[in-house]
Amino acid sequence: MEKSREKHLRRRGLTDLTVCVPIEKAEAVRRYAARIGHRRRPAQRDEIVEQLRRHRHRLDRFGVGSLSLFGSVVRNEARRDSDVDLLVHFEPGHPRGLFEFVELKNVLEGLLGRPVDLITAANIKPRLRERILGEAVVVF
Repeated sequence: MEKSREKHLRRRGLTDLTVCVPIEKAEAVRRYAARIGHRRRPAQRDEIVEQLRRHRHRLDRFGVGSLSLFGSVVRNEARRDSDVDLLVHFEPGHPRGLFEFVELKNVLEGLLGRPVDLITAANIKPRLRERILGEAVVVF
């Protein structure tokens, strides 16, 4: 690392770190790194949407038919520690159980570097249904 970058990071109480991990652990390491990042800024709607669209192909194996963003990120009320609320619609035959659903959630958290609250339309609480569906932004 060049000296000026190193000094800049040190002044901010940071260091640049490269680690080698088994590929199947990469998402977990990204999630952990995101959780311990103290200077993370709040999630931005357009950035989250773009990132999800760019990595849509990584979600194909989970049978994701559509994905929508809702909650504090959509309302521009997100804080640094806010999660990302996503509404998923699956293709027929998916998810193939709870483990696949949880694995999808973990992949999304790895892609976004933030905690994700993943729900299906069937799991929306009745008192929140109108608000969630009304503010949801279709990602794809």
